[in-house]
Amino acid sequence: MTIKKELTDLDKDRIIEMAWEDRTTFDAIRLQFGIKEQEVIDLMRNEMKPSSFRM
Repeated sequence: MTIKKELTDLDKDRIIEMAWEDRTTFDAIRLQFGIKEQEVIDLMRNEMKPSSFRM
């Protein structure tokens, strides 16, 4: 069972950094922050410039 919490700006930055790295899996992000792969993608889409997200 995962517990949803409000993400701080620091959490968001760390999630994006982890997702950007090829060595960090979405499962690792889910275990640490409690958000699923699609939620990570949505976060990145909302927080990043479109050109950066496409990269």
